[in-house]
Amino acid sequence: MISLVPLSVRQVFSIPFYIALTAVVAIPLWILFNMFDQLLFFEPIWIFYLPEDANIGFILTTIVSILLGILVSMNVYVIKHSRIRISRASLFSGSALGIISGVCSSCSSIGFLLISTFGTIGIIASNFLAIYQVPLRVVSVAILILALYSIHRRITRSCTIDYKVPSSKDF
Repeated sequence: MISLVPLSVRQVFSIPFYIALTAVVAIPLWILFNMFDQLLFFEPIWIFYLPEDANIGFILTTIVSILLGILVSMNVYVIKHSRIRISRASLFSGSALGIISGVCSSCSSIGFLLISTFGTIGIIASNFLAIYQVPLRVVSVAILILALYSIHRRITRSCTIDYKVPSSKDF
């Protein structure tokens, strides 16, 4: 079973700090996503309500928040343990897109903020996000998986040794 887990994941999450960092990132994002989707309420009492038509969105936002937690932890690991200079913007671009597309902008007060700030363009953006909410979340999951694959390759390639067999010219 352990051999099914990629080497980079085992390497990063063998350190308890990165497990805790994943939880610290994933749990607040999960709460935030569910508040924006109006599934989680804190006033007047704490309640979680999941209607039947929101199951797919709930599953996708849960996956996005977990993937974002893992991705942020692995990015922090690479930044702390990398000897080469890495652009931080390239590391967190997948995370930012996952957060933006994971939230239903038209279902919450963000939709009103878009409309009041940007007028007609805000209405168009709000409608677009409402209509294509599930496909955008699927795309964000795919982008996060690609970002995880990229960070996996970065971690595993940093550990490879470029071994050159000496030829007769070297002697």
